[in-house]
Amino acid sequence: MTFDWNNPYSTTRHPVFARNIVSTSQPLAAQAGMRVLANGGNAVDAAIAAAATLTLTEPVSNGLGSDCFAIVWDGARLHGLNASGPAPQAWNLDYFKRKHRGTIPMRGWDSVTVPGCVAGWDALHAKLGKLSFESVLAPAIEYAERGFAISPVVQQKWAAQADVLQSFPGFAEHFMPKMRAPHVGEHFVLRGAADTLKRIAATRGRDFYDGETAHKLVAHAQAHDAAMSVSDLRNYQPEWVTPIQQQYRGHTLHQIPPNGQGIAALIALGILDRFDLAQRPIDHPDTQHLMIEAMKLAFADVYEHVADGAHMRLTTEQMLSPDYLAARAGLIDLKRAQPFASGHAPQGGTVYLTTADRSGMMVSFIQSNYMGFGSGIVVPGTGVSLQNRGHCFSTDPAHANVVAGGKRPFHTIIPGFLMRDGAPVMSFGVMGGNMQPQGHVQTLVRMLDYHQQPQAACDAPRWKWNHGVSVDVEAAMPRAVLDELRLRGHVLEGFDDPYMDFGSGQFIWRLGDPAVDGYVAASDSRRDGLAAGF
Repeated sequence: MTFDWNNPYSTTRHPVFARNIVSTSQPLAAQAGMRVLANGGNAVDAAIAAAATLTLTEPVSNGLGSDCFAIVWDGARLHGLNASGPAPQAWNLDYFKRKHRGTIPMRGWDSVTVPGCVAGWDALHAKLGKLSFESVLAPAIEYAERGFAISPVVQQKWAAQADVLQSFPGFAEHFMPKMRAPHVGEHFVLRGAADTLKRIAATRGRDFYDGETAHKLVAHAQAHDAAMSVSDLRNYQPEWVTPIQQQYRGHTLHQIPPNGQGIAALIALGILDRFDLAQRPIDHPDTQHLMIEAMKLAFADVYEHVADGAHMRLTTEQMLSPDYLAARAGLIDLKRAQPFASGHAPQGGTVYLTTADRSGMMVSFIQSNYMGFGSGIVVPGTGVSLQNRGHCFSTDPAHANVVAGGKRPFHTIIPGFLMRDGAPVMSFGVMGGNMQPQGHVQTLVRMLDYHQQPQAACDAPRWKWNHGVSVDVEAAMPRAVLDELRLRGHVLEGFDDPYMDFGSGQFIWRLGDPAVDGYVAASDSRRDGLAAGF
């Protein structure tokens, strides 16, 4: 790929070139990964170090009670890891009819599925890590013990959620120590997290699922009349999976298979591959209209069919069939926006990071509590804030994603990995609920069709489809494009939400031989993030 290294968009970031590199959404986490690389670790070690640090330094989006997914190029082949957790065995439709009048709550213990990230760290490290597990978690343990200063975007999102969550068990005690969200630059220590991380390090994560931490989690759940049991935690194992793929412009995009929504990006690109986008500029109404319509078609299928892979009624092969994608592409009217789907878009609270080293190993990693701080539950004495992925289940008994014990819910988090002719090209992701596949598609089109360099593709203005013909757009989108999209029937919404936004991307593109040419990395200015290397 020959990039145009100019950047036509307003930005505070520049691309970073190095042979060993880490790009995350929070600077202390990036530096934790760099520290591990400098100490002789590999890209997997660096990713785990950064992920563990992010549970502390960006708690507004993830925690020790998160789930995670990863795609790793080990230098010879691609590996996929699904470390999302299933529902407690006691969950079913009757459980929620009895306790919540047939609905699944957005917050609280009855939104919490088994947290997968700690087991995911161990699985990644056991298969592909280099340094000891204790040394990989050492930076996070230091931040847990000593605390850190709150960064600006983290503070903004913290303050936006604090009032809503302060009544949930453990939240105010841990995240509002002065009865408010911390200020920018204020010192913060997450109570209990250091001891928990030390137990995790000493037991390779088993303490979280069958030790002191596990028993504290379950005791707290039972004290609040919830179903999580020690056996739910003890029996959990992450799953190594084969990534699914889609060809686009001579490249192959890989995603984790369902229960994740990565297939949405594959469907949209499979549709767009039927159009010659590059015949028009990227910031042209036709180009943006085609991308929006392709994404709507993709989400129509995803919201209807995607669930735990063992429970889906369609296969990913059927959903990605070339004949089917061609037929879907034929539904697009270049002059008219259409409401292909009426589903409501999931919200999100997620951190994405990517790492690469001079040996050629590349890691695409994503970790999430779902809706910001997640369930709002923080277990006293542990520093564990818990995700609320259970809210993603359906209560429609006819839907593939209907709630059931031991079943994984529909999941929004998606790491991306791009290859060409069997060789690695880019590890990347764009976090943020349903923005994730939309961000994958928009940035990839900019890079592959229009040769925009990764930082420019990251900085460019974005849109986000919500439902029907409603689309949120960033203020920097050219006015002429917006006016024409309105004429075609798109309802362009204002967007004034201090918590949710247009996602945040991190990108590492391989330039050639990693030991000689290295990589170029980008980090999204929509977060506090940092790309750093040596």
